[in-house]
Amino acid sequence: MINVSDDLKNSLINYKFIDLFSGIGGFRLALESFGAQCVFSSEIDPHAKQIYKDNFGDTPEGDITKIDEKLIPKHNILCAGFPCQSFSISGKQLGFDDARGTLFFDIARIINYHHPEILFLENVKNFERHDEGKTLKKVIEILKLINYDVHYKVLNACFFGIPQKRERIFILAFRKDLNIKKFDFPNPPMLPVKLKDIILQDQDVQDFIIKREDVSFKEKVDFHLDLFQDNLFKPIRIGVVNKGGQGERIYHERGVAITLSAYGGGVGAKTGLYIINGTLRKLAPRECARLMGFPDSFKICSMNGQAYKQFGNSVVVDMLQYILTEIVKQVINNGR
Repeated sequence: MINVSDDLKNSLINYKFIDLFSGIGGFRLALESFGAQCVFSSEIDPHAKQIYKDNFGDTPEGDITKIDEKLIPKHNILCAGFPCQSFSISGKQLGFDDARGTLFFDIARIINYHHPEILFLENVKNFERHDEGKTLKKVIEILKLINYDVHYKVLNACFFGIPQKRERIFILAFRKDLNIKKFDFPNPPMLPVKLKDIILQDQDVQDFIIKREDVSFKEKVDFHLDLFQDNLFKPIRIGVVNKGGQGERIYHERGVAITLSAYGGGVGAKTGLYIINGTLRKLAPRECARLMGFPDSFKICSMNGQAYKQFGNSVVVDMLQYILTEIVKQVINNGR
């Protein structure tokens, strides 16, 4: 997490938000750092719900498809990192009803009932091109239909001070009466970062060391050379385990991490493999937390497989904070 400046810490103190598809609370960490108050959360995964409770003190409601929108408290901001699904509409152009059968419909029905001022949505980079762009187009059409101005952009975490190549699309929508026809997403600070910046001490990662006989490295790789200067903001692939399939590629600690994933196989599944301090290993869950902008005080699931899944499914807190800073400057403080 970034340190929010004193003039921004309480800039959302009068704002209430809901946290849909909340996971373990990335959106909540970001919003609360600006003073906003969470009044409702929803998450279907029991393990994620437990970690959310461990850290925030309240348990998210369950399946959003079974929650009556009328029972959700009034709020100013709706947050959702929702799953990506196609719309089966066959060109019928049914407007709001086109979303039925998708999880986005449940977001839309809540929006349509409560009409919060701001919608803050996040999805994978490929959402922009999903179903040949039809999915994003339909989302925008529906949000416009229920009176929102929509803005979106794909941003990469490694340009925002986080040493992970993680590209995500962020969709911001503002209720039309706010008259936000133009919104500028934050310019990334482009601070030089590398995986080595966030690693744990060697004695804390012994359980994640990989010992294999079928390891091979690219020719002329010198692990003492500073490859970082020539590879800013990139993972540096230096070798493979086995045949080099998914989860079997090895990267250098002086580059940034590959995208953390909730799924996938191979010996380096979900985190990738790295040479760190001369040793081949996976990343530890706490290192994954740092790669998602979660503070070291955040309580992590004791089951490593679940912890990897939770961080792979989460959102980078720092990126949300940078976007929130622009929301405050361009929208909340608009006209002041």
